[in-house]
Amino acid sequence: MTVHFILSGETLENIAEEINLENPEYLKEFHNAHCAREDIVNDRLVPGKKLLLPDFKTVNEYNSRNDALCKAPELNPDIPFFPEEFSKIYTVTINETEENALDEKSSMLTYTASVKWMEKKGTSHIFSVFKNNFFDAQGSMMSDLASESIRALNPFIVTTNEKGKILTIQLNENAANHFGRIKERLLDLFPDPYAAMYLDEFEFAVMNRDLFERRMKEDIFMNLYFASLRNGFKNGNSFLRQFIEGENLQIDLMQKVEDRTDPEEIILRQHGIPDSDPSIAFDGKYTVLAGTGLVKNAEVRYTVTREDIKTSTFITVE
Repeated sequence: MTVHFILSGETLENIAEEINLENPEYLKEFHNAHCAREDIVNDRLVPGKKLLLPDFKTVNEYNSRNDALCKAPELNPDIPFFPEEFSKIYTVTINETEENALDEKSSMLTYTASVKWMEKKGTSHIFSVFKNNFFDAQGSMMSDLASESIRALNPFIVTTNEKGKILTIQLNENAANHFGRIKERLLDLFPDPYAAMYLDEFEFAVMNRDLFERRMKEDIFMNLYFASLRNGFKNGNSFLRQFIEGENLQIDLMQKVEDRTDPEEIILRQHGIPDSDPSIAFDGKYTVLAGTGLVKNAEVRYTVTREDIKTSTFITVE
């Protein structure tokens, strides 16, 4: 038995987590069975008072009962991935705000992303992904060029593992074999020296297979839609790593089931793990279909603060 002095803001739940006790109700039960009458705990902990903690052996005995809420089957789903014959068009909206002490700039981009299952090879699934109907609220020539350049490469060929995580992203055969013609058409559409410089860099990235794949894996839609949502759950949690486009950052996330009231859907919530980088705030919400494990819709918000600049991004896929 250990004596712990309660700190402001502490709860039975977070103290139980610290000592690896799965059911916090046993923390209260243990304390009340061993404390003086005036120290009995109901539900709210009082800062400064003593809390008696069970030893390692007692914690293990409590955990062996497997009756903690976090062990409930509905909070630890085995999310499948059955994309056969799947085809869906999503609307993607990306809002970004950059703030500093003197200024605030906002931008919005929308487009459609068509995801179609093509075939299965071994344990891998192959999809074609089209990105179309771009609308950039800024309406600049360079944003139009960037959008037209992406459209010219449709469709992208995405290969995932058996859980829906990206293995490779490749150009389709026509774009790979005839990129010279694609570039000529884009130069005709955008006869500007800055456009020519952009397209030279674009050609270098496209024709370098490794570079192209790395950049496409960092693409906002690809990165979020094919995220590792179906990693295994344990004690109500699963874990994944997410890339944040534009910041060259990866963040480790903890995922929980937020809602199972609809038997046909699983609503997942994602946050940064405890002790993660305090300059990054992340909140993700996905609705996946319980029968197939495919994404119905998603909302992701993240904020990155670097020195005096705060960049906030809100993405919806629906």
